[in-house]
Amino acid sequence: MMYDVVIIGGGQAGLSMGYHLKGSSLSYLILDNNKRIGDVWRNRYDSLVLFTPRSYSCLPGLPLEGDKSAFPTKNEIADYLELYVKTFELPIQLNTIVKRVSKEKNLFKIETHQSIIQAKTVVIATGAFQTPYIPSFSNQLSPNILQLHSSNYRSPSQLNEGAVLVVGGGNSGSQIAVELSKNHETFLSVGQKIRFLPMLVANRSIFWWFDKSGILNANRHSFIGGKIQNNPDPIFGYELKGKIQNREVKMKGRTADIKNDEIYFEDASSIRVKNIIWSTGFSSDFTWIDIKNLLDSKGRIIHDRGVTNIEGLYFLGLPWQHRRGSALLLGVGEDAEYLYDRILMNGS
Repeated sequence: MMYDVVIIGGGQAGLSMGYHLKGSSLSYLILDNNKRIGDVWRNRYDSLVLFTPRSYSCLPGLPLEGDKSAFPTKNEIADYLELYVKTFELPIQLNTIVKRVSKEKNLFKIETHQSIIQAKTVVIATGAFQTPYIPSFSNQLSPNILQLHSSNYRSPSQLNEGAVLVVGGGNSGSQIAVELSKNHETFLSVGQKIRFLPMLVANRSIFWWFDKSGILNANRHSFIGGKIQNNPDPIFGYELKGKIQNREVKMKGRTADIKNDEIYFEDASSIRVKNIIWSTGFSSDFTWIDIKNLLDSKGRIIHDRGVTNIEGLYFLGLPWQHRRGSALLLGVGEDAEYLYDRILMNGS
């Protein structure tokens, strides 16, 4: 099959790109490896609630139903993405694993486990982080201790009885630690001081204030954008803070080593637990893109707002691709529109 544009990834980034292409005469196809639209959200932990309200959690052209100031659940977002595809009749091919992307002359060749697809333009919308990262010393733990990456955690019912250590101080690790502390002795290991921000200020979402003050739209090259990028992400809401103050979640420093099932921290203190949740993020893996001069010496994509130095190859949904919200529901649509204009300009 031959298309003007092939989008790899059917999450919020890929669907935003599809929305803009829908208004053109270009032939295009969205490829996704999941069984169902929205499964990336549907398969996350059961209690996940977004820290952006509904008014800042939707894609271009389709508002999210419900109270605009309330915070949606992960299943609500999953169903919304499914509705998005149906509403705009976006062409998407599910259950498709892309094994290799290469370029021969002016055409891209996309090799899947089913067939080979050709395209004049390719948009990689898989996000920057596909592979769960777990420290190598985790291999030293015995099988008696349950280990899960946060991407595989669903609910407390998965855990062994006994204490749990959550490693990683992002918003996912924070929410998981709060949930587990209700039934388990819970420790939280972080490498830096946690900064808390309120969900609401004067009865409005903090993202409304970010929007009105210009912080939300600060690009990566601006003074404000640079300051935000150089600091760890804050924890939105004060639930974890209360748990820490009440000693329901016990704080530990950075996890440094494991010996004989004893977990050691940077301050040389140690604990023993029956469970570990590695909320340690993801690493990027673009080895399936067989195109030279795409990555720099550190393995990072060379691009300017998603436009690479490979003619016809674009990225969408990268963290800080243009601004803080580039990888989030609230900002990916703007980047998609920018790339759509570039694709039309280049005559795909």
